[in-house]
Amino acid sequence: MAMHRKSVKTGEMEGNRADLRDLGFGSRISQESRRRLLNRDGSFNVERKRLPFLDSLSPYHFLLTINWPRFYILIFSSYLLFNLAFAEAYYLCGPEALIGSESPESGRFLDDFFFSVQTSTTIGYGRIAPGSTTANVLASIEALAGLLGFALATSLMFARFSKPDARVLYSKHAIVAPYRGITGLMFRIANQRNNQLIQVQVQVLLSRFENEGNEKVRRFHRLALERDEVTFFPLTWTVVHPIDESSPFFGQTEKDFLAAESEILVLISATDETFSQTVNSRSSYRADEVVWGAKFSDVFGHRPDGTIIVDLHRIHSYDRVPLA
Repeated sequence: MAMHRKSVKTGEMEGNRADLRDLGFGSRISQESRRRLLNRDGSFNVERKRLPFLDSLSPYHFLLTINWPRFYILIFSSYLLFNLAFAEAYYLCGPEALIGSESPESGRFLDDFFFSVQTSTTIGYGRIAPGSTTANVLASIEALAGLLGFALATSLMFARFSKPDARVLYSKHAIVAPYRGITGLMFRIANQRNNQLIQVQVQVLLSRFENEGNEKVRRFHRLALERDEVTFFPLTWTVVHPIDESSPFFGQTEKDFLAAESEILVLISATDETFSQTVNSRSSYRADEVVWGAKFSDVFGHRPDGTIIVDLHRIHSYDRVPLA
């Protein structure tokens, strides 16, 4: 009886340890999802729905994280709508609302619009001026709103420009290549910015489905690396996982790798020397993005004065080689 309880307890502990290795995806998502867990750009294949709008609303975070084209479109659209709204308000105040407008009735709205632009930006050329109490009140409100709006837009621009982030270039494919008498799983990374990253650390994890009894269960394995940290990162770095007896890849073939719906998850953290802040990057390789029997092409060259050249266009290049 005691032996049975010990066996049950051991099984529960092993199950708990397996649950702890799910990386935060949760056991249900890990088992049911057949899509890649992590996209190449670092985003997750998870969609959250039915969250109350006000609880999920975060305008500042949204404006900091959208891409630059969408940000500029949003700023210019807001600027246009803002002035159109006040132009309509001036127009509804009647022809006597603005002094100095000589346009016929058909062109009065255009004068109202450009007066709104001049008021919100505090230009005030002086040709057109408010001519009624209502128009003066509107101009006062618009001037304040315009100052606040430009201050907000300026602060957002500054925050976006000053926000440190890592732009790490990953090779398009990981490879399984000969490595010191055995084989190794490898991929290459490089810093795409001119700034310097220091104390770069990398974690590589294997996600795959494994047979347990009559069902397939997704399991996660942290892969031991030849080197998991570099102090400086001015060149490319080929991250290597030696496939030895302790590796979950040991004894596996390319066919086994594909059948297990394997995925290599890559997590990188570093210190941005410019800002002295930690930055992160992540990506993944699906089983069909791993090339078996290859080696990366050389990316280094030299100038006549001895300066090292790194050709980042060749970071994805590889040559076919036989595996032992």
